[in-house]
Amino acid sequence: MIDITAFNDALGIMFTSVGSWGWIVPGLIVGLVFSAIPGISITMAMAIVLPMSLYMDFFSAIVFLTSVYTGAGFGGSVPAILMNIPGSPSSFATTFDGYAMSQKGEHNEALGYALFASTLCGIAGYLLLLLVIEPLADIVLRIGPVEMFAVAIWGMMLLGSLGSTYISRGLLAAAFGILLGTVGMNTAGFTRGTLGLPVLLDGIAPIPAMIGLLAASQLLSLATRDYIIEAEGSREVSLRKILKGCWGTMKYPGVLLRGSIIGIIIGAVPGVGSSIGNLIAYAETKRTAKDSATFGKGNPKGVIAAESAVASGEGGSMATMLALGIPGGGATAILIAAFMMHNIVPGPSFIETQKPMVYAIILNNIVQAIVLLAVGIGFIYVASNIMKVRTRYVLPAILVIATLGTYAVTGEAAGPITLFVFALLGYALNRYEYPVSAVVVGILLGRMLETEFLRSYQLSGGNPMYILERPAAMAIFAVMFASLAMTAWGKRKQNRAEAAEALAMERLRDEAAANAAHTTPSKG
Repeated sequence: MIDITAFNDALGIMFTSVGSWGWIVPGLIVGLVFSAIPGISITMAMAIVLPMSLYMDFFSAIVFLTSVYTGAGFGGSVPAILMNIPGSPSSFATTFDGYAMSQKGEHNEALGYALFASTLCGIAGYLLLLLVIEPLADIVLRIGPVEMFAVAIWGMMLLGSLGSTYISRGLLAAAFGILLGTVGMNTAGFTRGTLGLPVLLDGIAPIPAMIGLLAASQLLSLATRDYIIEAEGSREVSLRKILKGCWGTMKYPGVLLRGSIIGIIIGAVPGVGSSIGNLIAYAETKRTAKDSATFGKGNPKGVIAAESAVASGEGGSMATMLALGIPGGGATAILIAAFMMHNIVPGPSFIETQKPMVYAIILNNIVQAIVLLAVGIGFIYVASNIMKVRTRYVLPAILVIATLGTYAVTGEAAGPITLFVFALLGYALNRYEYPVSAVVVGILLGRMLETEFLRSYQLSGGNPMYILERPAAMAIFAVMFASLAMTAWGKRKQNRAEAAEALAMERLRDEAAANAAHTTPSKG
């Protein structure tokens, strides 16, 4: 629980360092802009501005860098909703319903849903972090490779079963993605699928591959239009509709709560990150929703679920970093570097000796989430004007930016080449109705699945009964199989209902035709 004395001291730090608050807005803007560019990850954005923090005092530096982190968490959802191209892997699930809403002329509302979900769940994540940072650290220490392997499998199975009309195609696409994700040299020293190319020893670069898979069919379909949204009346940028979307988020408290819990738990696990949390939150929300058939067609709950997990996952990652000194992902690794640049080492001793500073950092993150609402609305208003630009200008610009972004990720021509190859693969997958989403997640998780499986095998000595000694892993696997079974049963029930409805409609048409034939007067 909260140490009241340390909490009061933290408030003192906050109010005596008011000048540090001036770095919040610049940090948020940097995070929003960089993460909205396809290929520029949160980690890259923070790495670019890290040297600036060397010339600030410790608290100001952390305020600035965490503001970049907070802004980047939401910024990737803007191109995901407007163009179906996620700015970062953590915005991947946002494309499922966000872009569908955009195509219906509801892009203002979709961006409002995403922004307010990010704000609310960001605040909730950090409030929970304030309460449980010490006990959460003990829980994280008990998570081993078996549990992480179970979480990765869960994410794959859920997305594989939810990503297509046919479960078999979804699972096959997921398996294909895992196969691509395991290209290169593994931790046991074995090399697979490199085709003799040294550049593939480290595996397929996930960000260029993701952009290629997701952008290909989208750019091809947009090339035949004059504007991203064809109906002129639907291209307007409306502050009123953005605020309407923000307020509409409050209609789904269950979705917000579920996404927040999943995001915090997944975000706290080192090396997993929000790219998995938002997918699991989306899949679980779709599985439990009564209107699951509308997901992927513009259901606001899909946008809210994905963004709530991303925002709350930031709190989970910060908990692992502050309490254990272990980065939850690339962004928190940059934060650890900033700590060390100021001769401070995060971890148990930091919490024990400088608890007021820990509380001050968390409180500042809550302030950032609140400020994000105002800054984010302004950013949305500016970014949404892309809808008014002709595609003949937008598409070449997107392609150039994506190509430069993939080059920046890899530092060599392999990035743009990967983008082009996976663009063709993405087109083929869409052409034959295989879910691209499952392939992308397989690439993102393939290496993690293999690594954690090898570690589990080494720990257990090859004994499958070792899982009986890991109750947490058993619980995760049990939930996973139950979710998969319920998903399959729900889809079967839905297909039967649709077939029965189609049969009933056909009978009605036949009866109407028969009645019309009887009532038509004969011609003498």
